[in-house]
Amino acid sequence: PYYVSINQDLFLEASLHSSDPLLQLFLHTCVASPTRHNSMTGVRTIVKDGCVKDPTYAAFQSPNRHTLRFKFKAFQFVRSNPVVYLQCELVVCRAFDYSSRCYQGCVKRSKREASS
Repeated sequence: PYYVSINQDLFLEASLHSSDPLLQLFLHTCVASPTRHNSMTGVRTIVKDGCVKDPTYAAFQSPNRHTLRFKFKAFQFVRSNPVVYLQCELVVCRAFDYSSRCYQGCVKRSKREASS
């Protein structure tokens, strides 16, 4: 566990361990939940489909394509377990492949019509 105070900046780094310099990381989705199980119940979305959803989120310059750095303010789920679990999905792409998911950035999915 990593202990932080409420509203303290929480800095995170994700790294890809590969000798291939032409790979890069992209933060696709990152959610916080009150349980360790991969449940969407009661989650707080920080990033979804590459789109920032948490106003306290900020990305930082990384030393290379293999590393992502970002932060957001720590919080606690109201009247709940004081523990917060962070679950992030990262995408690995070929650098300079402009058709890859990494270069699409934020993708807002359109809602589908419900059929009768």
